[in-house]
Amino acid sequence: MRTVRRGSTDQKVSVRNKVTATGPSPDDPLAPDPLAPLRNRRYLGLLALAAILGAPISAVAYGFLKLVADMQGWIFTDLPTALGFHEEPLWWPLPVLALAGILVALTIRYLPGRGGVSPADGFTVHGAPAPAELPGIVITALATLGFGVVLGPEGPLIAIGGGLALCAVRLARRDPPAQVGAVVAAAGGFAAISTLLGSPLIAAFLLMEAVGLAGAALELVLLPGLVAAGVGSLIFIGLNSWTGFGTLSLAIPNLPPVGQPTVAEFGWALVIGLAAAPVGSAIRPLARLLRSQVERHALVATPLVGLAIAGLAIAYAEGSGKDTSDVLFSGQDALGPLIVSGTGYSLGALLLLLACKGLAYSASMSSFRGGPIFPAMFLGAVGGIAMSHLPGLPLVAGAAMGIGAMSAVLLTLPMTSVLLATLLLLKDGLTVMPLVIVAVVVAYVTAVRLTPPPAR
Repeated sequence: MRTVRRGSTDQKVSVRNKVTATGPSPDDPLAPDPLAPLRNRRYLGLLALAAILGAPISAVAYGFLKLVADMQGWIFTDLPTALGFHEEPLWWPLPVLALAGILVALTIRYLPGRGGVSPADGFTVHGAPAPAELPGIVITALATLGFGVVLGPEGPLIAIGGGLALCAVRLARRDPPAQVGAVVAAAGGFAAISTLLGSPLIAAFLLMEAVGLAGAALELVLLPGLVAAGVGSLIFIGLNSWTGFGTLSLAIPNLPPVGQPTVAEFGWALVIGLAAAPVGSAIRPLARLLRSQVERHALVATPLVGLAIAGLAIAYAEGSGKDTSDVLFSGQDALGPLIVSGTGYSLGALLLLLACKGLAYSASMSSFRGGPIFPAMFLGAVGGIAMSHLPGLPLVAGAAMGIGAMSAVLLTLPMTSVLLATLLLLKDGLTVMPLVIVAVVVAYVTAVRLTPPPAR
């Protein structure tokens, strides 16, 4: 009997060790049910909570984006006119960006939370901020985006959406379970950027790939997030019909049709992927190097960085005859016009824009707060359009491959990069998707090989 008991115990221990080492087998009676949380009635309540919170959070996100757009119009159009200028003077970005640096530095120094996460580390999704940190995140985001710094709104929006959702849960229940708080905060982030990238589907892929969810955890977080994003999209559409501001979608309509991919274009996909890797791999390390210097004397160095960004915009305008707005801002609103009117840019102007925008982007990530997605896409489009001046590469195909390749290098999110480059170009994007996939894979793998491994 004792021998049988020992054998039975040893067998159970062996099974448990096997589950721990190799993962539970679906036929193992000791394996836990990975979908058990979805069968719980409380999970239905979590889905309902995500839908309820999706409406006000998306409305806040819409208002935030509307305020940013209004600030940009006030600062760069209305104010120069009110001061007696017929148009924005060439030197106008200098005081504007210096003031932005002062506001951001003071907020990072004296308010909790340091104004949010630094974009120099790439696109990363952290836990929801504490309620006391939200004012600092909003102030630094408005000072960054409204004053023309080269960063996008997606990072602050995710933080604001997650923070507001977590605040709502804590108001309803003082000590919510950690898992509930994490799922609700993720749903708030989904709702905040539900239509910012052109589709709730892209927003879902972006957050899932950035967090690295898989298996049962993916379904646990994805379903409330999709519910919140769906409700958020409806709120965005309703507010657009009410205010007439716009859908805030990045999708680019009215592009010229492209033909089926050719052998020459697949060759260009390899070239664009190889070219994007060293360019993108140099931008973020430069941002981190500058950040290490700026943080030592932030109150003085951050305004100086703002002046440097303005100087790059002015240098580009003087050298190309174009507007400083090509270098300033995230590129979210300028991406569509750039691709549509890309033939109006000379090769020299595009190369100058690539250099000035890239340096301004790196400087912005080192000192300010915002998201890295839109400038990466804009730089990729500029590089692809520049290469389209060479034989065998259509403009739209070059722009799409450039967007995907540069996004893959700077964001380290290859799947999201493919979706960004294809779905945003609508029908043309579906046609060039095979080319984009090749460019993204080549760029991503090359960038990984160029990046030194982390020190042990």
